[in-house]
Amino acid sequence: MKVVSEKRERIIQAATIIFARQGFYNSTVADVAKEASVADGTIYLYFKNKDDLLISIFERSMDMFIQAAEEEINKEKSAENQLKRFIDLHLRLVHKHQELAQVIQIELRQSSKFIKEYANEKFFSYLNIVEKIIQRGKEQKIFNVDINAGILKRAIFGAIDEIALEWVLMKKKRYSIEEASYELCQMFVKGLK
Repeated sequence: MKVVSEKRERIIQAATIIFARQGFYNSTVADVAKEASVADGTIYLYFKNKDDLLISIFERSMDMFIQAAEEEINKEKSAENQLKRFIDLHLRLVHKHQELAQVIQIELRQSSKFIKEYANEKFFSYLNIVEKIIQRGKEQKIFNVDINAGILKRAIFGAIDEIALEWVLMKKKRYSIEEASYELCQMFVKGLK
């Protein structure tokens, strides 16, 4: 079973490289197979099609992020510090995994199959982490008790996502990921109080 998961993982990693380099629509299953050093047919043992492979990249990245986010926020008791860690982690992962960020930020959003048909449970788990932090901040009387956590979790995601997208698209980086993280943290922490 370990060999199966290793080969599947190798295919996902190869697809991430190929989709980032060539674009999802310009890539073929044969391109991914070649990068993964497997036969073309091997891809279909693990994935239904190229769209399924793209969704698998997303799910794997969300699992990685959710696990890392939970570990990071559990290091803090204060909701303010948890929110700062969450924002910083998201942007640091964009910086560390640039090919993956490019696939998630650009290629995934062009997939009509993903947008229309995918039940995005992993994304809702991501948003729920933010909502729990906001709720905790309200309970700790750090954040304004009148704020709507359901609206703000999406606003926070939207801001982080926009910075991540711009950073991925910038050829010449005008600011560091650390600077972006600091500015977002300042804006949201002050705004939530």
